[in-house]
Amino acid sequence: MKLSLGPVQYYWSREDLQDFYREVAEWPVDIVYLGETVCSKRRLFRYDDWLETARMLRDAGKEVVLSTMALLEAESELKTMRRICANGEFMVEANDMAAVQLMSAAGLPFTTGPTVNTYNAATLRVLAEAGLKRWVLPVELGRDSLAGILEDAPQNVQTEVFSWGRIPLAMSARCYTARAYDLPKDDCQYRCLDHADGLTLRTREGEPFLAINGIQTQSALTCNLLSELNGMRKLGVDVLRISPQARHTGRIVQAFSGALAGDTDVSDLEALMPVGGCDGYWREQAGMNYSLSGSS
Repeated sequence: MKLSLGPVQYYWSREDLQDFYREVAEWPVDIVYLGETVCSKRRLFRYDDWLETARMLRDAGKEVVLSTMALLEAESELKTMRRICANGEFMVEANDMAAVQLMSAAGLPFTTGPTVNTYNAATLRVLAEAGLKRWVLPVELGRDSLAGILEDAPQNVQTEVFSWGRIPLAMSARCYTARAYDLPKDDCQYRCLDHADGLTLRTREGEPFLAINGIQTQSALTCNLLSELNGMRKLGVDVLRISPQARHTGRIVQAFSGALAGDTDVSDLEALMPVGGCDGYWREQAGMNYSLSGSS
């Protein structure tokens, strides 16, 4: 199995992104997904910056994939998506069907992210005929669902599983971060910059429930499937995706890389999560359940 680093889901400063990807070049990840996938107002890192970063990582030996936005709402966003799809150098991760259509019409291979709904083998076959080379299992599906899909899946398509990070649950036309500050979406004052791992929401009882990240809703808990590697290997999973977080991503990558090499000591990762872990979706249970904590 290979390791991938998903696109940064948060709004980080230009300097933070540059520093982060300079470190990524030295990490044992095979595939790096680059690009803004959540909000088009996040423009501190522009298209040419992503291309420059992609070339740097390619020179460092990484497979680089350019990711498109998950929710398109304006012609300017479509224009950016068309530019990414026509980049001419790197594979594209389509995060909505508009990008799938563009890549298919151009006769170019592509991957799909977790926001492209692929819930059965029939859908996978249609996408494969359109040029799909790798897909990410929807985050709310688990091992039994994946096993059923792979029984009848096309042979030439790789499977990737979201294995670490706050789970991207939903997108909305509303900006929840702006709303939290009592600001209109069009004048959000870029408050996402203040929340490098999203803004944690808690229940009235004080339990972490969700995280808001602009127009995106995430789980507050961090999905951790490190202990599930053997099961995923038996299923035929090809790639494990780690979603970047503001701190400790390098240590997390090293832990996954070590586990793939046979190291079974995974005990120190719990302290690296913003508020706690979960793995319920993978085990076909409530998503917030966590087998390592004995909560289910």
